[in-house]
Amino acid sequence: MIEPYTAVGLVPTFWGIRRREDIQKNLEHIEELTAAAFWLANLDVPVRLIAVPEGGLQGFSDEILDLDPAEFTRTCAIDIPGPETDRLGKLARQWKVFIMAQAKARHEDWPNRFFNVGFVIDPDGNVVLKHHKISALLACERSVSPHDVFDWWVEKYGRTLQAFWPVVDTAIGRLGVMMAMEGNYPENGRGLALNGAEVVYRASLPAPFTQNDFFEISNRARALENNMYVIAPNMSSYYVFPDSKTAIDAVGGQSMIVDHRGAIVGKQLFSNGSTFVTGVVNVEALRHHRQSAQVTNWPKDIRAELAQIVYERPIYPKNLYAKAIPGRHADYKREVLDRQVQLMQERGIWKKPIGG
Repeated sequence: MIEPYTAVGLVPTFWGIRRREDIQKNLEHIEELTAAAFWLANLDVPVRLIAVPEGGLQGFSDEILDLDPAEFTRTCAIDIPGPETDRLGKLARQWKVFIMAQAKARHEDWPNRFFNVGFVIDPDGNVVLKHHKISALLACERSVSPHDVFDWWVEKYGRTLQAFWPVVDTAIGRLGVMMAMEGNYPENGRGLALNGAEVVYRASLPAPFTQNDFFEISNRARALENNMYVIAPNMSSYYVFPDSKTAIDAVGGQSMIVDHRGAIVGKQLFSNGSTFVTGVVNVEALRHHRQSAQVTNWPKDIRAELAQIVYERPIYPKNLYAKAIPGRHADYKREVLDRQVQLMQERGIWKKPIGG
């Protein structure tokens, strides 16, 4: 039996990096914030899970500054496992918790390209899961998706749910990762759910999307339709460079934890200073609901044959970066985004606006 436990989502201040060594400043702050959050949250139901939101280690320099992806890979991306995850592993051992986090990371088979990787560290300090982000903030995020090297990925890792939406079975439930923009595409939540996920990491999302309810709507929808917990901390104040004097709130708060029925069980609406969000996770209640409900355990009713009709024609191009290195923002808009809009209109799926 898994007893109810508290999940803590950190909401840290963070500094954008110029080089890999700058990550240490963010890690030091994460350690300090963890100590405060654990001490306070543990006064209630014991803490067993801590989530560090996307951007907590490196910030978003590659995206905001439109950096060359090959150069960022060489100077700023990390290895997983590596020294940075080792330091987080030490933190996990200190507090006897699981840690879920994210980093832009290298892949030994792909020089000059980096992936956006969500990962889980167990209380012994070991990396027990790695998820390579499938759906990025496409207009500016140049990390490589497994879909961008699809044929190679399938040959190396297989064409399975575990290859694309991995889940790890742990002492606190089955854990999975659905980072940021991934949560806006229902297929990612469904892939995790049909691979058995029960507690899912979903962080972070920037403004203006948090300011227009996108974050809450997608968090609650993915949790409800898949009967899984969604742990969704967001970032706090952003110093663009390690030596910046003034921070910017570019994310908009709205950190939350959502239960398997779509209800918010923990929330921290504001992000104007380092803080945290907590909520109680009851995996046994989730499992009882999945077994006992007649209607709201939705995945049992999936009509898979009909879903295959919906998705039988390809839309977004696969293998986009199998041979090419990701380009800059303007190149991507011209070569991919604009063409995708045109494709949807040419197929008659979308109708052009008057005068468009």
